[in-house]
Amino acid sequence: MATDRDMTDPVSLSAPIPVLRMFDVDRTRAFYLDFLGFALDWEHRFEPDLPLYMQVSRSGATLHLSEHHGDGSPGAVVFVPIVGIEAFRDALLAKGYAYARPGVETAPWGREMTIADPSGNRLRFCERRKA
Repeated sequence: MATDRDMTDPVSLSAPIPVLRMFDVDRTRAFYLDFLGFALDWEHRFEPDLPLYMQVSRSGATLHLSEHHGDGSPGAVVFVPIVGIEAFRDALLAKGYAYARPGVETAPWGREMTIADPSGNRLRFCERRKA
């Protein structure tokens, strides 16, 4: 719903894009692309032997993954709203990924499934409770 502030504010913000640190490019690609089903949008290196920076996305979620020292802290948590959490969990389990067998838990605010990536970052998928 628009407010008077919205109509007069010259600034327009978009959804933030978390930057997550990665240490093993091959395992990170396998996790995000093969296991979670994200698409690789682009990747960049300033030179062939320098750290990789890449963007992955799925539906409305976009993440940046970086090998650069100082980009993100391992162990970060990203809250990802989702619709269809049970179907997503079932699809992930069917893949037989060796490093995760996610389950869905009930929290006061909705149903959650937390999965750690190969660098220890946690993606907390949440299907919010309906009011």
